[in-house]
Amino acid sequence: MSVIDVVSSIVASVPATAPTRSSETVRQHYPNYKVIVLNDDFNTFEHVANCLVKYVPGMTPDRAWELTNQVHFDGQAVVWVGPLEQAELYHMQLDREGLTMAPLEAA
Repeated sequence: MSVIDVVSSIVASVPATAPTRSSETVRQHYPNYKVIVLNDDFNTFEHVANCLVKYVPGMTPDRAWELTNQVHFDGQAVVWVGPLEQAELYHMQLDREGLTMAPLEAA
């Protein structure tokens, strides 16, 4: 018996089964991130509120003032929560305006 015959008989004796495929789909959502403004001694209330209205989508002037007061009295405020790429953009824009920012953190 040749080597080819031996290999052929081994291959023929192995049952042919297709791998099973799971019909289950597992959805994993991307984590959200918090954009947090910190209190400092050099930004005015007006500047902080104006920056929030300018850069944070859907931010109203009234909500911006509430968050600005929270920054002042509590030391920080979460001003936006959402996907990482957008959080990075808003964080960078507020930072460029001189606001004191906490590092992004998972929500």
